[in-house]
Amino acid sequence: MLTIENSETSCEELVNLLANIGAEVVELIEQKREFPDSRFYLGRGKIESVAEKIAHLGIDYVVVDSELTPVQAKNLEKLLKVPVRDRTQVILDVFAKHATTKEGKIQVELARLQYELPRLVGEGKSLSRLGGRVGTRGPGEPKLEERRRRIHQRIAELRKELQELRKNREQQRKLRLDSGLATVSIVGYTNAGKSCLLATLSSDRSITVSGKLFSTLAPVVRRVKLPDGRIVLFKDTVGFIRRVPHSIIEAFKSTLEEILYSDLIILLADVSDPEVIQKVNVAIDVLSELQAEKIPRLLVFNKIDLLSKENLERLSDAYPSAIFISALKGEGIDLLLEEVSRLLGKSEAEREFIIDAKRLHLLEKYREKITIKRSIFTDEGVVVRIRAREGMLKKLATLLGGGMETCEG
Repeated sequence: MLTIENSETSCEELVNLLANIGAEVVELIEQKREFPDSRFYLGRGKIESVAEKIAHLGIDYVVVDSELTPVQAKNLEKLLKVPVRDRTQVILDVFAKHATTKEGKIQVELARLQYELPRLVGEGKSLSRLGGRVGTRGPGEPKLEERRRRIHQRIAELRKELQELRKNREQQRKLRLDSGLATVSIVGYTNAGKSCLLATLSSDRSITVSGKLFSTLAPVVRRVKLPDGRIVLFKDTVGFIRRVPHSIIEAFKSTLEEILYSDLIILLADVSDPEVIQKVNVAIDVLSELQAEKIPRLLVFNKIDLLSKENLERLSDAYPSAIFISALKGEGIDLLLEEVSRLLGKSEAEREFIIDAKRLHLLEKYREKITIKRSIFTDEGVVVRIRAREGMLKKLATLLGGGMETCEG
């Protein structure tokens, strides 16, 4: 296949996406224009050049690193005489390949139909003109109307199914919130190593770790023990990418919204990527779009084993509050967990309880959700200072019969 690029970086990303679905890129052609041609996307001279390449190299299809309008796609295919696809279609194909859960498959189908629908509308308008008179119906228009009607029906069905799945997700979320365990979401540009990090943190080797883009589409949640003994829920999420098609954002909205229920966000970045800072900014933009700016965030640079010592020191000087790790090698993981514990502690409080020594065993049930700062035996009982989330402290107050003092964390 042949690709027509927008920029070197974006094109490299597109090539990786295509490799993900088994397509081989045999030629790259760059177009330098202030604006794409409204009818053909490419200029006439460039179209002739591309047509020659197709004939010479035996190209199966052409991919454009942009989203084409229905008219542009149709006109290009007519002139080039091979199928023409755009960036959005490639991303949809990649998503379709990696969708393994019921929800993921529904989301991908919904995104594809939402992408296809306006293109049918555009085609219907062009066909309707063939009738020649006001009020006449062009040939093929009834068939297009039938296809549009079926797509609308299917979109409604898929949204209904997603709504049901969303209810189940909300119930699971409520159980997690009621459990008293803090939740940490791992977010970042696709292929930053999020799944690898979760597998390392949880020691769960059943988690799919792949070097391919968008290998994770459904959230994966695992329990992780912090240095102080508490258990925290770590959640892997779908990766971000430049110029995410609106249809995909809409379809995966319920999945992305899971991030909003986090107590802490780990923004993971591939430190070996030449455009690491730009991709961090893309991730920040997506979080802003999701309205997750107020959630505490920790910047973590991954894959330090692939970076020279000099470059690592420069980046460390530029981002002194960031954590540097290698999820694959396990380097820096202890420091990461300590920082997670510290940041989560900022939203917690401490309270002292006087407990009869015979009732101390009641705390064991909540040992994974609290930090016992100190215990002092007195004539009145055991004075225990506990650090935990406010909701957990209230639950303990009810169980143990109140507390003496509360100190915000």
